[in-house]
Amino acid sequence: MAEYGKFGPLIGAIDEGTSSARFIIFKANSCEVVAVHQKELEQCFPQEGWVEQDPNAILEVVITCITKAVEKLVALGGKPKDIIAVGVTNQRETTIVWDRFTGKPLHNAIVWLDMRTSSTIDKLLDLVPNKTRNKNYLKPLCGLPMSPYFSAVKLRWLSDNVDAVKQAMKKGSCCFGTVDTWIIWNLTGGVNGGKHITDVTNASRTMLMNIENLTWDPLLMKFFEVPKSVLPEIKSSSEIYGYISDGPIRGVPISGCLGDQQAALVGQMCLQQGQAKATYGTGCFVLYNTGDIRVNSNRGLLTTVAYQLGSQNPPCYALEGSVAIAGAALGWLRDNIGLLDSANDSQQIAEKATENGSVVFVPAFSGLYAPYWRQDARGVICGITEDTHSNHIVKAALEAVCFQVRDILDAMNEDCGIPLQLLKVDGGMTSNALVMQMQSDLIGINVIKAGFTESTALGAALVAYWGLDSNRMASQIAMSTGITYMPKISDDERDMRYKQWKMAVERSLGWEQN
Repeated sequence: MAEYGKFGPLIGAIDEGTSSARFIIFKANSCEVVAVHQKELEQCFPQEGWVEQDPNAILEVVITCITKAVEKLVALGGKPKDIIAVGVTNQRETTIVWDRFTGKPLHNAIVWLDMRTSSTIDKLLDLVPNKTRNKNYLKPLCGLPMSPYFSAVKLRWLSDNVDAVKQAMKKGSCCFGTVDTWIIWNLTGGVNGGKHITDVTNASRTMLMNIENLTWDPLLMKFFEVPKSVLPEIKSSSEIYGYISDGPIRGVPISGCLGDQQAALVGQMCLQQGQAKATYGTGCFVLYNTGDIRVNSNRGLLTTVAYQLGSQNPPCYALEGSVAIAGAALGWLRDNIGLLDSANDSQQIAEKATENGSVVFVPAFSGLYAPYWRQDARGVICGITEDTHSNHIVKAALEAVCFQVRDILDAMNEDCGIPLQLLKVDGGMTSNALVMQMQSDLIGINVIKAGFTESTALGAALVAYWGLDSNRMASQIAMSTGITYMPKISDDERDMRYKQWKMAVERSLGWEQN
Protein backbone atom coordinates (compact mmCIF):
# COMPACT_ATOMS: atom_id res chain seq x y z
CA MET A 1 0.00 0.00 0.00
CA ALA A 2 3.04 2.29 0.44
CA GLU A 3 3.00 3.50 -3.17
CA TYR A 4 -0.49 4.94 -2.73
CA GLY A 5 -1.45 8.19 -0.98
CA LYS A 6 -3.44 8.55 2.23
CA PHE A 7 -6.62 6.92 0.84
CA GLY A 8 -4.97 3.88 -0.77
CA PRO A 9 -5.97 2.76 -4.29
CA LEU A 10 -9.05 4.53 -5.67
CA ILE A 11 -11.67 3.85 -8.36
CA GLY A 12 -13.50 6.58 -10.29
CA ALA A 13 -17.11 6.16 -11.44
CA ILE A 14 -18.67 8.25 -14.21
CA ASP A 15 -22.44 8.24 -13.59
CA GLU A 16 -24.12 9.99 -16.54
CA GLY A 17 -27.85 10.21 -15.87
CA THR A 18 -30.75 11.90 -17.65
CA SER A 19 -30.78 15.10 -15.59
CA SER A 20 -27.21 15.24 -14.25
CA ALA A 21 -23.79 13.65 -14.39
CA ARG A 22 -21.36 13.00 -11.56
CA PHE A 23 -17.90 11.63 -11.00
CA ILE A 24 -17.46 9.78 -7.71
CA ILE A 25 -14.08 8.62 -6.39
CA PHE A 26 -14.34 5.52 -4.18
CA LYS A 27 -11.81 3.65 -2.12
CA ALA A 28 -11.16 0.49 -4.17
CA ASN A 29 -13.67 -2.36 -3.67
CA SER A 30 -15.67 -0.44 -1.06
CA CYS A 31 -18.60 1.95 -0.83
CA GLU A 32 -16.49 4.59 0.90
CA VAL A 33 -16.65 7.85 -1.09
CA VAL A 34 -13.57 10.09 -1.03
CA ALA A 35 -14.64 12.88 -3.42
CA VAL A 36 -17.55 13.68 -5.74
CA HIS A 37 -18.62 16.38 -8.17
CA GLN A 38 -22.05 16.61 -9.81
CA LYS A 39 -23.40 18.90 -12.53
CA GLU A 40 -26.90 19.34 -13.96
CA LEU A 41 -27.57 18.46 -17.59
CA GLU A 42 -30.09 20.29 -19.76
CA GLN A 43 -32.75 18.62 -21.87
CA CYS A 44 -34.54 20.30 -24.77
CA PHE A 45 -38.03 19.62 -26.06
CA PRO A 46 -38.24 20.65 -29.75
CA GLN A 47 -41.82 19.34 -30.10
CA GLU A 48 -44.42 17.68 -27.90
CA GLY A 49 -43.11 14.24 -26.87
CA TRP A 50 -39.59 14.94 -28.21
CA VAL A 51 -36.69 14.92 -25.73
CA GLU A 52 -33.13 15.73 -26.82
CA GLN A 53 -29.72 16.50 -25.31
CA ASP A 54 -26.57 18.00 -26.84
CA PRO A 55 -23.94 15.20 -27.05
CA ASN A 56 -21.13 17.75 -26.66
CA ALA A 57 -22.82 19.10 -23.51
CA ILE A 58 -23.00 15.55 -22.11
CA LEU A 59 -19.28 15.15 -22.73
CA GLU A 60 -18.39 18.59 -21.31
CA VAL A 61 -20.36 17.91 -18.11
CA VAL A 62 -18.60 14.53 -17.66
CA ILE A 63 -15.14 16.09 -18.17
CA THR A 64 -15.98 18.95 -15.77
CA CYS A 65 -17.12 16.45 -13.11
CA ILE A 66 -13.89 14.43 -13.47
CA THR A 67 -11.71 17.56 -13.26
CA LYS A 68 -13.53 19.04 -10.24
CA ALA A 69 -13.70 15.75 -8.32
CA VAL A 70 -9.96 15.22 -8.82
CA GLU A 71 -9.33 18.79 -7.59
CA LYS A 72 -11.33 17.94 -4.45
CA LEU A 73 -9.31 14.74 -4.02
CA VAL A 74 -6.05 16.72 -4.19
CA ALA A 75 -7.40 19.29 -1.71
CA LEU A 76 -8.06 16.39 0.71
CA GLY A 77 -4.46 15.23 0.36
CA GLY A 78 -5.01 12.47 -2.19
CA LYS A 79 -3.20 12.01 -5.49
CA PRO A 80 -4.71 11.66 -8.98
CA LYS A 81 -2.38 8.73 -9.71
CA ASP A 82 -4.05 6.78 -6.88
CA ILE A 83 -7.04 6.35 -9.23
CA ILE A 84 -6.30 2.92 -10.72
CA ALA A 85 -9.44 2.44 -12.84
CA VAL A 86 -12.60 4.17 -14.05
CA GLY A 87 -16.06 2.67 -14.58
CA VAL A 88 -18.90 4.13 -16.64
CA THR A 89 -22.63 3.93 -16.03
CA ASN A 90 -25.19 5.76 -18.10
CA GLN A 91 -28.78 6.54 -19.00
CA ARG A 92 -29.71 3.71 -21.37
CA GLU A 93 -31.36 3.66 -24.83
CA THR A 94 -30.44 7.33 -25.41
CA THR A 95 -29.08 7.37 -28.96
CA ILE A 96 -26.14 9.35 -30.35
CA VAL A 97 -24.74 9.39 -33.91
CA TRP A 98 -21.49 11.11 -34.91
CA ASP A 99 -18.92 11.30 -37.69
CA ARG A 100 -15.97 8.99 -37.01
CA PHE A 101 -13.54 11.29 -38.89
CA THR A 102 -14.53 14.69 -37.44
CA GLY A 103 -15.94 13.51 -34.09
CA LYS A 104 -18.89 15.88 -34.54
CA PRO A 105 -22.42 14.76 -33.63
CA LEU A 106 -24.73 14.38 -36.64
CA HIS A 107 -27.81 15.21 -34.54
CA ASN A 108 -28.75 15.87 -30.94
CA ALA A 109 -28.97 12.79 -28.71
CA ILE A 110 -32.49 11.33 -28.72
CA VAL A 111 -33.25 10.62 -25.05
CA TRP A 112 -34.72 7.29 -23.91
CA LEU A 113 -38.17 8.66 -23.07
CA ASP A 114 -38.58 10.48 -26.42
CA MET A 115 -41.77 9.44 -28.26
CA ARG A 116 -41.18 10.73 -31.82
CA THR A 117 -40.58 7.17 -33.02
CA SER A 118 -44.23 6.11 -32.56
CA SER A 119 -44.69 6.58 -36.33
CA THR A 120 -41.51 4.52 -36.98
CA ILE A 121 -42.97 1.70 -34.86
CA ASP A 122 -46.14 1.78 -36.98
CA LYS A 123 -44.04 1.37 -40.15
CA LEU A 124 -42.00 -1.44 -38.61
CA LEU A 125 -45.10 -3.32 -37.43
CA ASP A 126 -46.25 -3.35 -41.07
CA LEU A 127 -43.12 -5.42 -41.86
CA VAL A 128 -44.09 -8.23 -39.47
CA PRO A 129 -44.96 -11.34 -41.55
CA ASN A 130 -48.59 -12.37 -42.10
CA LYS A 131 -49.78 -8.84 -41.25
CA THR A 132 -50.06 -9.79 -37.56
CA ARG A 133 -48.44 -6.51 -36.36
CA ASN A 134 -47.20 -8.53 -33.40
CA LYS A 135 -45.06 -6.20 -31.25
CA ASN A 136 -43.32 -9.25 -29.73
CA TYR A 137 -42.19 -10.55 -33.14
CA LEU A 138 -38.48 -9.85 -32.42
CA LYS A 139 -38.62 -10.73 -28.72
CA PRO A 140 -37.25 -14.30 -29.10
CA LEU A 141 -34.09 -12.79 -30.65
CA CYS A 142 -33.52 -9.66 -28.55
CA GLY A 143 -35.72 -10.05 -25.45
CA LEU A 144 -37.59 -6.80 -26.16
CA PRO A 145 -40.99 -5.79 -27.55
CA MET A 146 -41.19 -3.23 -30.34
CA SER A 147 -41.47 0.12 -28.60
CA PRO A 148 -40.34 3.74 -29.20
CA TYR A 149 -38.14 3.22 -26.11
CA PHE A 150 -35.27 1.24 -27.67
CA SER A 151 -32.21 2.53 -29.52
CA ALA A 152 -32.63 0.72 -32.88
CA VAL A 153 -35.98 2.45 -33.40
CA LYS A 154 -34.40 5.85 -32.65
CA LEU A 155 -31.51 5.05 -35.00
CA ARG A 156 -33.97 4.06 -37.74
CA TRP A 157 -35.84 7.37 -37.25
CA LEU A 158 -32.55 9.27 -37.61
CA SER A 159 -31.60 7.44 -40.81
CA ASP A 160 -35.10 8.02 -42.24
CA ASN A 161 -35.39 11.69 -41.29
CA VAL A 162 -31.93 13.29 -40.99
CA ASP A 163 -30.05 13.68 -44.27
CA ALA A 164 -26.62 14.01 -42.58
CA VAL A 165 -27.14 10.62 -40.88
CA LYS A 166 -28.36 8.95 -44.07
CA GLN A 167 -25.32 10.21 -46.03
CA ALA A 168 -22.82 9.29 -43.29
CA MET A 169 -24.26 5.76 -43.13
CA LYS A 170 -23.83 5.43 -46.92
CA LYS A 171 -20.25 6.74 -46.76
CA GLY A 172 -19.36 4.51 -43.79
CA SER A 173 -18.43 7.51 -41.63
CA CYS A 174 -21.35 7.21 -39.18
CA CYS A 175 -20.76 5.93 -35.63
CA PHE A 176 -23.73 4.98 -33.45
CA GLY A 177 -23.63 4.58 -29.71
CA THR A 178 -25.57 4.78 -26.51
CA VAL A 179 -24.19 7.31 -24.01
CA ASP A 180 -21.52 4.92 -22.65
CA THR A 181 -20.12 4.46 -26.16
CA TRP A 182 -19.97 8.21 -26.84
CA ILE A 183 -18.20 8.90 -23.53
CA ILE A 184 -15.68 6.03 -23.86
CA TRP A 185 -14.90 6.84 -27.52
CA ASN A 186 -14.14 10.47 -26.63
CA LEU A 187 -12.22 9.78 -23.40
CA THR A 188 -9.99 7.18 -25.09
CA GLY A 189 -8.94 9.51 -27.91
CA GLY A 190 -11.97 10.24 -30.11
CA VAL A 191 -10.82 10.75 -33.72
CA ASN A 192 -7.30 9.80 -32.60
CA GLY A 193 -7.90 6.11 -31.98
CA GLY A 194 -10.87 6.26 -29.58
CA LYS A 195 -12.36 2.87 -28.70
CA HIS A 196 -15.78 2.38 -30.34
CA ILE A 197 -17.24 -0.11 -27.85
CA THR A 198 -20.27 -0.81 -25.70
CA ASP A 199 -20.95 -3.41 -23.04
CA VAL A 200 -23.47 -6.26 -23.15
CA THR A 201 -25.95 -4.52 -20.83
CA ASN A 202 -26.23 -1.42 -23.00
CA ALA A 203 -26.19 -3.49 -26.20
CA SER A 204 -29.08 -5.57 -24.83
CA ARG A 205 -31.24 -2.39 -24.87
CA THR A 206 -30.78 -1.62 -28.57
CA MET A 207 -32.99 -4.39 -30.11
CA LEU A 208 -29.96 -5.25 -32.28
CA MET A 209 -28.10 -7.72 -30.04
CA ASN A 210 -28.94 -11.42 -29.94
CA ILE A 211 -29.84 -12.03 -26.29
CA GLU A 212 -28.44 -15.57 -26.42
CA ASN A 213 -25.03 -15.25 -28.12
CA LEU A 214 -24.43 -11.55 -27.23
CA THR A 215 -23.47 -10.49 -30.76
CA TRP A 216 -25.08 -8.08 -33.23
CA ASP A 217 -27.73 -10.18 -34.94
CA PRO A 218 -27.85 -10.18 -38.79
CA LEU A 219 -31.64 -10.62 -38.85
CA LEU A 220 -32.18 -7.72 -36.45
CA MET A 221 -29.77 -5.46 -38.37
CA LYS A 222 -31.60 -6.32 -41.60
CA PHE A 223 -35.04 -5.67 -40.04
CA PHE A 224 -34.02 -2.19 -38.83
CA GLU A 225 -31.81 -1.52 -41.92
CA VAL A 226 -28.79 -0.79 -39.73
CA PRO A 227 -25.38 -1.38 -41.35
CA LYS A 228 -22.84 -3.26 -39.22
CA SER A 229 -20.27 -0.48 -39.87
CA VAL A 230 -22.09 1.96 -37.55
CA LEU A 231 -22.18 -0.37 -34.55
CA PRO A 232 -19.63 -0.47 -31.69
CA GLU A 233 -17.85 -3.65 -30.64
CA ILE A 234 -19.67 -5.49 -27.83
CA LYS A 235 -17.52 -6.18 -24.74
CA SER A 236 -18.21 -7.70 -21.31
CA SER A 237 -19.15 -5.35 -18.44
CA SER A 238 -15.82 -5.83 -16.67
CA GLU A 239 -12.56 -5.71 -18.66
CA ILE A 240 -10.05 -3.07 -19.82
CA TYR A 241 -11.49 -1.29 -22.88
CA GLY A 242 -8.87 1.43 -23.30
CA TYR A 243 -7.04 4.22 -21.49
CA ILE A 244 -8.01 7.84 -20.82
CA SER A 245 -6.08 9.97 -23.30
CA ASP A 246 -6.10 13.40 -21.67
CA GLY A 247 -6.81 15.41 -18.53
CA PRO A 248 -6.00 14.88 -14.83
CA ILE A 249 -6.36 11.08 -14.95
CA ARG A 250 -4.64 10.51 -18.29
CA GLY A 251 -3.43 6.91 -18.72
CA VAL A 252 -6.00 5.40 -16.32
CA PRO A 253 -7.82 2.35 -17.76
CA ILE A 254 -11.58 2.37 -18.30
CA SER A 255 -12.34 -1.18 -17.16
CA GLY A 256 -16.04 -1.36 -16.31
CA CYS A 257 -19.31 -0.39 -18.00
CA LEU A 258 -22.96 -1.02 -17.13
CA GLY A 259 -26.26 0.58 -18.05
CA ASP A 260 -27.51 2.53 -15.04
CA GLN A 261 -30.19 0.07 -13.90
CA GLN A 262 -27.84 -2.90 -14.14
CA ALA A 263 -25.22 -0.87 -12.25
CA ALA A 264 -27.74 -0.29 -9.45
CA LEU A 265 -28.43 -4.06 -9.35
CA VAL A 266 -24.69 -4.70 -8.83
CA GLY A 267 -24.33 -1.76 -6.41
CA GLN A 268 -27.23 -3.13 -4.34
CA MET A 269 -25.36 -6.47 -4.22
CA CYS A 270 -28.21 -8.33 -5.94
CA LEU A 271 -25.69 -10.85 -7.28
CA GLN A 272 -27.78 -13.94 -6.49
CA GLN A 273 -30.62 -15.39 -8.54
CA GLY A 274 -33.99 -14.30 -7.10
CA GLN A 275 -32.85 -10.93 -5.73
CA ALA A 276 -34.48 -7.74 -7.01
CA LYS A 277 -34.09 -3.99 -6.77
CA ALA A 278 -36.10 -0.92 -7.77
CA THR A 279 -34.46 2.41 -8.62
CA TYR A 280 -36.66 5.51 -8.35
CA GLY A 281 -35.45 8.38 -10.52
CA THR A 282 -36.97 10.22 -13.51
CA GLY A 283 -38.53 6.85 -14.28
CA CYS A 284 -38.60 3.75 -12.08
CA PHE A 285 -36.89 0.48 -12.99
CA VAL A 286 -37.29 -2.91 -11.35
CA LEU A 287 -34.70 -5.61 -12.09
CA TYR A 288 -34.95 -9.23 -10.93
CA ASN A 289 -31.78 -11.32 -11.16
CA THR A 290 -32.55 -14.62 -12.96
CA GLY A 291 -28.94 -15.88 -12.94
CA ASP A 292 -27.82 -17.78 -16.03
CA ILE A 293 -31.44 -18.46 -17.04
CA ARG A 294 -33.09 -16.24 -19.67
CA VAL A 295 -36.70 -15.99 -18.55
CA ASN A 296 -38.91 -15.13 -21.52
CA SER A 297 -41.74 -13.08 -20.11
CA ASN A 298 -45.32 -13.65 -21.21
CA ARG A 299 -46.46 -10.64 -19.19
CA GLY A 300 -44.82 -7.62 -20.76
CA LEU A 301 -41.44 -7.68 -19.02
CA LEU A 302 -38.09 -7.37 -20.76
CA THR A 303 -35.36 -10.02 -20.82
CA THR A 304 -32.11 -8.16 -20.41
CA VAL A 305 -28.46 -8.82 -19.59
CA ALA A 306 -27.76 -8.00 -15.92
CA TYR A 307 -23.96 -8.11 -16.26
CA GLN A 308 -21.10 -10.19 -17.65
CA LEU A 309 -18.04 -10.11 -15.42
CA GLY A 310 -15.21 -10.65 -17.90
CA SER A 311 -15.23 -11.95 -21.48
CA GLN A 312 -14.52 -15.53 -20.36
CA ASN A 313 -17.48 -15.69 -17.97
CA PRO A 314 -21.11 -16.40 -18.89
CA PRO A 315 -23.60 -13.54 -18.73
CA CYS A 316 -26.07 -13.10 -15.90
CA TYR A 317 -29.63 -12.22 -16.97
CA ALA A 318 -32.47 -10.23 -15.44
CA LEU A 319 -36.16 -9.59 -15.95
CA GLU A 320 -36.90 -5.89 -16.07
CA GLY A 321 -39.97 -3.75 -15.73
CA SER A 322 -39.70 -0.08 -16.69
CA VAL A 323 -41.96 2.74 -15.50
CA ALA A 324 -41.60 5.82 -17.73
CA ILE A 325 -42.83 8.43 -15.25
CA ALA A 326 -41.82 8.38 -11.57
CA GLY A 327 -40.01 11.48 -10.30
CA ALA A 328 -40.93 13.13 -13.61
CA ALA A 329 -44.57 13.35 -12.39
CA LEU A 330 -43.46 15.62 -9.53
CA GLY A 331 -41.60 17.80 -12.03
CA TRP A 332 -44.87 18.07 -13.99
CA LEU A 333 -46.85 19.02 -10.86
CA ARG A 334 -44.21 21.69 -10.12
CA ASP A 335 -43.57 23.14 -13.59
CA ASN A 336 -46.87 22.68 -15.44
CA ILE A 337 -49.55 22.76 -12.75
CA GLY A 338 -47.86 24.75 -9.98
CA LEU A 339 -48.94 22.42 -7.16
CA LEU A 340 -45.38 22.14 -5.81
CA ASP A 341 -42.56 24.62 -5.33
CA SER A 342 -40.09 21.74 -5.20
CA ALA A 343 -40.29 17.97 -5.56
CA ASN A 344 -38.91 17.81 -2.01
CA ASP A 345 -42.17 19.31 -0.71
CA SER A 346 -44.23 16.37 -1.97
CA GLN A 347 -44.08 14.34 1.23
CA GLN A 348 -45.36 17.01 3.61
CA ILE A 349 -48.08 18.08 1.14
CA ALA A 350 -49.23 14.48 0.53
CA GLU A 351 -49.30 13.75 4.27
CA LYS A 352 -52.01 16.44 4.64
CA ALA A 353 -54.33 14.52 2.31
CA THR A 354 -57.37 13.26 4.24
CA GLU A 355 -58.51 9.70 3.74
CA ASN A 356 -61.97 10.65 2.44
CA GLY A 357 -60.98 10.89 -1.18
CA SER A 358 -59.54 8.10 -3.25
CA VAL A 359 -58.00 10.00 -6.15
CA VAL A 360 -56.03 7.86 -8.62
CA PHE A 361 -53.54 9.44 -11.02
CA VAL A 362 -52.14 7.50 -14.01
CA PRO A 363 -49.23 9.63 -15.29
CA ALA A 364 -49.16 8.13 -18.80
CA PHE A 365 -47.91 11.36 -20.37
CA SER A 366 -46.35 9.55 -23.32
CA GLY A 367 -47.81 6.08 -23.04
CA LEU A 368 -47.36 3.26 -20.53
CA TYR A 369 -44.29 1.02 -20.35
CA ALA A 370 -44.21 -2.40 -18.62
CA PRO A 371 -46.27 -4.47 -18.34
CA TYR A 372 -48.77 -2.72 -20.68
CA TRP A 373 -46.59 -1.33 -23.53
CA ARG A 374 -49.38 0.96 -24.69
CA GLN A 375 -48.10 4.05 -26.48
CA ASP A 376 -51.72 5.17 -27.03
CA ALA A 377 -52.26 5.70 -23.25
CA ARG A 378 -52.39 9.23 -21.84
CA GLY A 379 -52.52 10.61 -18.31
CA VAL A 380 -55.79 10.54 -16.35
CA ILE A 381 -56.83 11.61 -12.85
CA CYS A 382 -59.89 9.72 -11.58
CA GLY A 383 -62.09 9.89 -8.48
CA ILE A 384 -62.20 13.70 -8.12
CA THR A 385 -65.02 15.02 -5.88
CA GLU A 386 -65.80 18.43 -4.33
CA ASP A 387 -63.66 17.34 -1.36
CA THR A 388 -60.55 16.86 -3.53
CA HIS A 389 -57.65 19.21 -2.77
CA SER A 390 -54.27 19.68 -4.38
CA ASN A 391 -52.70 17.50 -1.67
CA HIS A 392 -54.83 14.53 -2.82
CA ILE A 393 -53.42 14.92 -6.34
CA VAL A 394 -49.83 15.14 -5.06
CA LYS A 395 -50.39 12.01 -2.96
CA ALA A 396 -51.95 10.24 -5.97
CA ALA A 397 -48.85 11.08 -8.06
CA LEU A 398 -46.64 9.43 -5.41
CA GLU A 399 -48.97 6.42 -5.15
CA ALA A 400 -48.89 6.04 -8.95
CA VAL A 401 -45.20 5.14 -8.77
CA CYS A 402 -45.94 2.47 -6.14
CA PHE A 403 -48.87 1.02 -8.11
CA GLN A 404 -46.73 0.75 -11.25
CA VAL A 405 -44.06 -1.14 -9.27
CA ARG A 406 -46.85 -3.47 -8.03
CA ASP A 407 -47.88 -4.07 -11.69
CA ILE A 408 -44.30 -5.12 -12.48
CA LEU A 409 -43.76 -7.29 -9.40
CA ASP A 410 -47.03 -9.16 -10.04
CA ALA A 411 -45.83 -9.90 -13.59
CA MET A 412 -42.39 -10.99 -12.30
CA ASN A 413 -43.92 -13.32 -9.72
CA GLU A 414 -46.06 -14.97 -12.41
CA ASP A 415 -43.18 -15.25 -14.92
CA CYS A 416 -40.70 -16.68 -12.39
CA GLY A 417 -43.12 -18.70 -10.28
CA ILE A 418 -41.26 -17.65 -7.12
CA PRO A 419 -42.85 -14.70 -5.29
CA LEU A 420 -40.35 -12.06 -4.24
CA GLN A 421 -39.68 -11.98 -0.48
CA LEU A 422 -38.28 -8.44 -0.22
CA LEU A 423 -37.48 -5.50 -2.48
CA LYS A 424 -34.25 -3.47 -2.26
CA VAL A 425 -34.69 0.15 -3.30
CA ASP A 426 -32.49 3.11 -4.18
CA GLY A 427 -32.66 6.42 -6.06
CA GLY A 428 -33.84 9.95 -5.34
CA MET A 429 -37.44 9.18 -4.32
CA THR A 430 -36.35 6.75 -1.59
CA SER A 431 -35.64 9.80 0.61
CA ASN A 432 -39.44 10.23 0.74
CA ALA A 433 -40.45 8.02 3.70
CA LEU A 434 -44.15 8.27 2.76
CA VAL A 435 -43.49 6.80 -0.71
CA MET A 436 -41.45 3.94 0.75
CA GLN A 437 -44.16 3.11 3.30
CA MET A 438 -46.84 3.26 0.58
CA GLN A 439 -44.67 1.01 -1.58
CA SER A 440 -44.44 -1.63 1.14
CA ASP A 441 -48.19 -1.34 1.82
CA LEU A 442 -49.16 -1.74 -1.84
CA ILE A 443 -46.89 -4.73 -2.61
CA GLY A 444 -47.31 -6.47 0.74
CA ILE A 445 -43.62 -7.26 1.33
CA ASN A 446 -40.73 -5.54 3.12
CA VAL A 447 -38.97 -2.72 1.29
CA ILE A 448 -35.30 -2.19 2.23
CA LYS A 449 -33.83 1.20 1.44
CA ALA A 450 -30.13 1.08 0.63
CA GLY A 451 -27.91 2.35 3.43
CA PHE A 452 -25.72 3.80 0.69
CA THR A 453 -27.41 6.21 -1.70
CA GLU A 454 -25.08 6.01 -4.72
CA SER A 455 -25.81 2.40 -5.72
CA THR A 456 -25.54 3.12 -9.46
CA ALA A 457 -22.08 4.71 -9.28
CA LEU A 458 -20.96 2.00 -6.84
CA GLY A 459 -21.94 -0.70 -9.34
CA ALA A 460 -19.79 0.98 -12.01
CA ALA A 461 -16.85 1.30 -9.59
CA LEU A 462 -17.07 -2.36 -8.58
CA VAL A 463 -17.08 -3.76 -12.14
CA ALA A 464 -14.16 -1.42 -12.99
CA TYR A 465 -12.16 -2.79 -10.04
CA TRP A 466 -13.01 -6.41 -10.89
CA GLY A 467 -12.19 -5.70 -14.57
CA LEU A 468 -8.53 -4.90 -13.83
CA ASP A 469 -7.76 -8.56 -13.24
CA SER A 470 -9.55 -11.34 -15.10
CA ASN A 471 -8.92 -13.69 -12.15
CA ARG A 472 -10.56 -11.37 -9.63
CA MET A 473 -13.93 -12.62 -8.52
CA ALA A 474 -16.97 -10.50 -7.75
CA SER A 475 -17.35 -10.37 -3.99
CA GLN A 476 -19.86 -8.95 -1.54
CA ILE A 477 -18.59 -5.76 0.10
CA ALA A 478 -19.47 -4.41 3.53
CA MET A 479 -22.57 -2.18 3.27
CA SER A 480 -24.37 -0.29 6.00
CA THR A 481 -27.95 -1.52 6.29
CA GLY A 482 -30.65 0.98 5.47
CA ILE A 483 -34.22 1.44 6.69
CA THR A 484 -36.74 -1.42 6.38
CA TYR A 485 -40.39 -0.54 5.67
CA MET A 486 -43.02 -3.18 6.50
CA PRO A 487 -46.61 -3.40 5.20
CA LYS A 488 -49.15 -1.79 7.55
CA ILE A 489 -52.44 -2.31 5.70
CA SER A 490 -54.66 -5.39 5.35
CA ASP A 491 -54.76 -7.61 2.27
CA ASP A 492 -58.36 -6.47 1.66
CA GLU A 493 -57.43 -2.78 1.63
CA ARG A 494 -54.41 -3.49 -0.58
CA ASP A 495 -56.53 -5.39 -3.12
CA MET A 496 -59.29 -2.78 -3.10
CA ARG A 497 -56.86 0.06 -3.80
CA TYR A 498 -55.11 -1.91 -6.52
CA LYS A 499 -58.46 -2.66 -8.17
CA GLN A 500 -59.12 1.10 -8.34
CA TRP A 501 -55.69 1.61 -9.93
CA LYS A 502 -56.51 -1.00 -12.61
CA MET A 503 -59.82 0.75 -13.34
CA ALA A 504 -57.96 4.05 -13.82
CA VAL A 505 -55.36 2.41 -16.09
CA GLU A 506 -58.20 1.05 -18.23
CA ARG A 507 -59.50 4.61 -18.65
CA SER A 508 -56.06 5.88 -19.72
CA LEU A 509 -55.83 3.57 -22.76
CA GLY A 510 -56.63 4.48 -26.35
CA TRP A 511 -56.44 8.28 -26.15
CA GLU A 512 -53.73 8.85 -28.73
CA GLN A 513 -55.01 7.62 -32.09
CA ASN A 514 -52.32 7.93 -34.76
